[in-house]
Amino acid sequence: MVARLSEKNPVIEADALIGEMVPPSMFDHVSFDSYIPDPDEPSQAAAVASARGFVARAAAIRSGGKRGFFRKKAAPTHGIGLYLDGGFGVGKTHLLASIYHSMPGPKAFATFGEVTNLVGALGYTDALERLSGHSVLCIDEFELDDPGDTMVVSRLLSELSARGVSLVATSNTLPGQLGEGRFAASDFLREIQKLSGIFESVRVDGPDYRHRDLPPAPEPSSDSELLTRADVTEGATLDSFDDLSAHLAKLHPSKYKALVDGVSLVCISDVHPADDQAVALRLVALVDRLYDADIPVVTSGVKLDEIFTPEMVAGGYRKKYLRAISRLLALSRSAEPAV
Repeated sequence: MVARLSEKNPVIEADALIGEMVPPSMFDHVSFDSYIPDPDEPSQAAAVASARGFVARAAAIRSGGKRGFFRKKAAPTHGIGLYLDGGFGVGKTHLLASIYHSMPGPKAFATFGEVTNLVGALGYTDALERLSGHSVLCIDEFELDDPGDTMVVSRLLSELSARGVSLVATSNTLPGQLGEGRFAASDFLREIQKLSGIFESVRVDGPDYRHRDLPPAPEPSSDSELLTRADVTEGATLDSFDDLSAHLAKLHPSKYKALVDGVSLVCISDVHPADDQAVALRLVALVDRLYDADIPVVTSGVKLDEIFTPEMVAGGYRKKYLRAISRLLALSRSAEPAV
């Protein structure tokens, strides 16, 4: 019998949540030396130098120097911050993972969404305490989708920095411009400026792949083809779109990674456009976990580039939805049988 994601209910301990904060497996072996700057984009070589310099300074902060038995304990030193700003495909995540690998432990790597999910799962105080001893927190795809997340993350990063944790983030938006055009509340803008003050911004130039058109979506499978594919693939799962969406609503997003652990192929039948923003955003979170784990996806129903309505894609979460579609298309192509 084919397994169903909608019947899995993973239980994750707090220590395991922290332990999962590592780069995606595709970045397991990257380094500064393996980053090849484009000779036509001098900012890329400059970004490598800035990242190396950050590691040297941040590691020194955590080492703190040795003190004699009777010497007065030094006041804690604030962590430092680095913000890598640039378009898609210029190697920001490569540099971020290289920083992670170069820093002493304990250390953490997560997307912005994973950081907010961690706080939601553990509670603010517990999350702060568990991260406070880290040398660095690396945050990929820094994005501010609503003022509530902004207030929480701004406070968390400020307190971690004050406790000596250094911070690195990547985005395609400068920190002082995050949320620009979406939120005008004075509290939100104040938090943006506070966050901006933590980071030294470094530009990484190169062709911005946001301007490429998405490749055409492959034709969906039939329901019978989907069932056959799931039946003959060890480790595959098969769920209807509605069953999976309903199950995701019952799970905290921090459990989505455990939900797909050990899965070799995800099959989803009767896919249709998500009719609710909350459903759509949970799908985005699941797609991110599938993409990080490089798990192929096969579907029936509508094409994958129709999974989010035009109104959703034109709205404030446009970047999230386009990223999710792009990743789904890549995963669906990796699932195509070899000819």
